[in-house]
Amino acid sequence: MLLERIYDEDLAQAGYFIGCQAKGEAVVIDARRDIADYLALAAKHGMRIVAVTETHIHADYLSGTRELAAAVGAEVYVSGEGGADWQYGFDARRLYDRDTITIGNITIQARHTPGHTPEHLVFLVTDGAFASEPGYLISGDFVFAGDLGRPDLLDEAAGGVDTRFEGARQLFTSLREAFLTLPDHVQVHPGHGSGSACGKALGALPSTTVGYERANAWWSRHLAADDEQGFIEELLDGQPDAHAYFARMKKQNREGPAVLGERGPVPELAVAEVARRLEADEITFVDTRPPAQAHQGTVAGSLNIPDGSKTATYAAWAYDPEADSRPLVLLAEDQTAAQAIADRLLRVGIDQTAGYVTTIDGLPRFVPPLIEPAELAGFDAALLLDVRQRGEYAAGHIPGATQLSAARVLWHQDELPRSGTIVTYCQSGMRNTVAASALRRAGHAVVELDGSYNAWRAWQETTSETALA
Repeated sequence: MLLERIYDEDLAQAGYFIGCQAKGEAVVIDARRDIADYLALAAKHGMRIVAVTETHIHADYLSGTRELAAAVGAEVYVSGEGGADWQYGFDARRLYDRDTITIGNITIQARHTPGHTPEHLVFLVTDGAFASEPGYLISGDFVFAGDLGRPDLLDEAAGGVDTRFEGARQLFTSLREAFLTLPDHVQVHPGHGSGSACGKALGALPSTTVGYERANAWWSRHLAADDEQGFIEELLDGQPDAHAYFARMKKQNREGPAVLGERGPVPELAVAEVARRLEADEITFVDTRPPAQAHQGTVAGSLNIPDGSKTATYAAWAYDPEADSRPLVLLAEDQTAAQAIADRLLRVGIDQTAGYVTTIDGLPRFVPPLIEPAELAGFDAALLLDVRQRGEYAAGHIPGATQLSAARVLWHQDELPRSGTIVTYCQSGMRNTVAASALRRAGHAVVELDGSYNAWRAWQETTSETALA
């Protein structure tokens, strides 16, 4: 048996390629939308992908299940559990508790594990050439290394009202009946790692075991004591802000993401054409350079979405394709870089990349305004906005600041002043430049705190030392 993990550092998301060498067939679980990695794995091992499935209706990325199945002619399997309100809206074979997918000697059994979502499935994998019982669990957003999938996203991202409490109770039951009944040696391969917003304290380990989680996870003591209420309270306490784009992902994944098929390379555009289309307000320009470079001068009306470890995440914070139909033009070093960025944007449902340029020379310029920490007290701001997470704000913030995370601010402009200047900050400045550029494009006057909270705190410490001297 072959079991390969395909991991996206940006979204901290894992998909799995499970193959039978004897039969030359494979199943992919929780595929992302840019499918080249799965096709390359199949070619490398001389296998044919015959089935594609997923653990649940995802909220944090746009599923590639339909895209991959269409490309290779595979059968699509999705959960049929969860009741009428949680059925997929496209044609696929439905999986129910204890249904199986078989390839050669490998059996993949679905188990219904509601809690994170009502329809959630995990997959128990048995390598029949080696054992008669399951040895692996593809756990999706049920059990992570050191944590559990949060049960509050239906409230935060799908319009639910207090569904988190029922979800937490379901998680307690699912752990007791579908996880802790497994032997300690079963290897657990989760759908996310550290950095995902689908839990509050996910470990960075790529896998764990049932026995290790039973012995060490925070929740195990509540299960051992049959303390459901204590479990619910600890599970729900301190969950991070849910990203606003999760609502769009939920809806699209349930209905079925559009199948793109073969895509051509991202074209390089003439600067003169981009300038004309900017003047006509026909495109959205994306400056992919680091904040320090963008602050020296960028394109007027552009979004600053730094190319790096969180490109897809930041793009989904700053650009809503449901509200803005203007396609993106990227600033990129070359076509290879532009293609890599466009591929990552597909993972969050941003398909509208029209092309790229390699320079901003000849385009309308704008220098984002900054303010130094020492100038803040005397500045007439309509709002001092902290775009960090709630937990970061609670741990320490600039006096007088209001918290609204960068992941939500574009969707909650009703909480912002209608006039006047907004001063924004995050921890070090990266998230801040994304949020500030999105708000400027939405029509707000925004000044960024140079160096953000770290710089302000350092200035405070220096000021205190000077006063004491």
